Amino acid sequence: MSPWAGARSFEETLGAAGNGDEEAFAAIWRWFHPSLVRYLRIVAQVDAEDVASEVWLSVTQGLTRFSGGEQAFRAWAFTIARHRVIDGARRRSRRVLDTVPLGDADMPPAPDAAEAAATMMELGECLDLIRSLPQGQADVVALRVIGGLSVTETASVVGKSEGAVRVLAHRGLRQLAEQLSPDGLAPGVTR
Repeated sequence: MSPWAGARSFEETLGAAGNGDEEAFAAIWRWFHPSLVRYLRIVAQVDAEDVASEVWLSVTQGLTRFSGGEQAFRAWAFTIARHRVIDGARRRSRRVLDTVPLGDADMPPAPDAAEAAATMMELGECLDLIRSLPQGQADVVALRVIGGLSVTETASVVGKSEGAVRVLAHRGLRQLAEQLSPDGLAPGVTR
């Protein structure tokens, strides 16, 4: 996730958004939403856009009570996202739904359609690779890589110890490296 690069500081923009400034909220949404949806595509898969909407609703409701900087906001919002995914899984376990993915609405239109298609294929392949990991590893790798969260923040979001997060991240990244290596071994590993 890219660091905040708004015209005002993140804290000023967040404060303005909490006071009802639509432009400030839009700036935060443009900055955070793509990473949120990418994370949700890994942990929620089919319902990513719907869950993202629920997350933003919770964020807007809690914005005036939130205090902290850019990193704290990410950790807070990803915690909300993880809770919404868990809530959705509970709901789905009680009823069956037919859903149709709506596509990649989180990506802005690119000037070159071929370049945009290639980028989307690469992104889709990356998300599929992360999705192929066991759930705990996929969750941790997504939060660390896509969300840009620290080990401590990730541990707080997933409710595990920092050591467990390090192990899950290491195992997940190693498994991804093995999948990407032509000989099936992580780079630098011999049999």
